[in-house]
Amino acid sequence: MLLIPELSTDRLNLKVLQAEDATKVVAYYLRNQEFLADWEPVRSAEFFTEEFQKKQLAKDFELMHKGRMMRLWIFKKGNNRVIGCISLNNIIRGIFQSAHLGYKLDQAEINQGLMTEALEKIIEFAFYQLRLHRLEANIMPRNERSQRVVEKLGFHKEGLAKRYLQINGVWEDHIHFVILNENG
Repeated sequence: MLLIPELSTDRLNLKVLQAEDATKVVAYYLRNQEFLADWEPVRSAEFFTEEFQKKQLAKDFELMHKGRMMRLWIFKKGNNRVIGCISLNNIIRGIFQSAHLGYKLDQAEINQGLMTEALEKIIEFAFYQLRLHRLEANIMPRNERSQRVVEKLGFHKEGLAKRYLQINGVWEDHIHFVILNENG
């Protein structure tokens, strides 16, 4: 069972949301629908409904309790509006101790160092609380902003995964970035 945290930084609160928080998630996705389209799978109209997001939040919560993933939603301190999220997906234990890192931020909040701040906290949590050895981030070559963020945090390139994920209806190459827990 995964410890379900609420984390804080100087400017942010990172927390797990429950099904009853679906309206906040829907508002985030609707505000950013056009902005996120270039970086995500094609989304059906149903995805942008409260009913769908309630089910997704409940499914996320179940997977978190099983220790298979963790999704924290990002809020500015003193504000109750979702501005992004970070997830640790495909958490694998045993001899691997690894997870895939995913993240997204509200278009209105980019270029303020908020994602870097949030990711620093998640990496610290993943390495020192979850005791993971390795975090992997896969980023499209054209997403230079995201590449700068992970490089600033100490990730290094391990290679190029050709036609790795289907993003916005197209099989996209991704650069495979990794950071290792040097203390564990």
